[in-house]
Amino acid sequence: MERKIKLIWDFRGPEALEIAKHHVIHLEEFAVKDKLFFFETDIEPVNELYCIAYITVKEEDMIKYRDALMPHRGEVAK
Repeated sequence: MERKIKLIWDFRGPEALEIAKHHVIHLEEFAVKDKLFFFETDIEPVNELYCIAYITVKEEDMIKYRDALMPHRGEVAK
């Protein structure tokens, strides 16, 4: 079974939600442009001043995404 890796970007401040939504658009554009597979992209509001944007990718593609997009952190996806 292949592992999925969730690459995460943290956004803070009063505009965090809107910035995270916009960031997801760019994550998807990057994947399509470079013909890279991804499982999903989404946002997770934590509170009114903190939101994350993420993309879930195959472990084998993680390095390509990481080097090009410089996420703040990553974790094994469930």
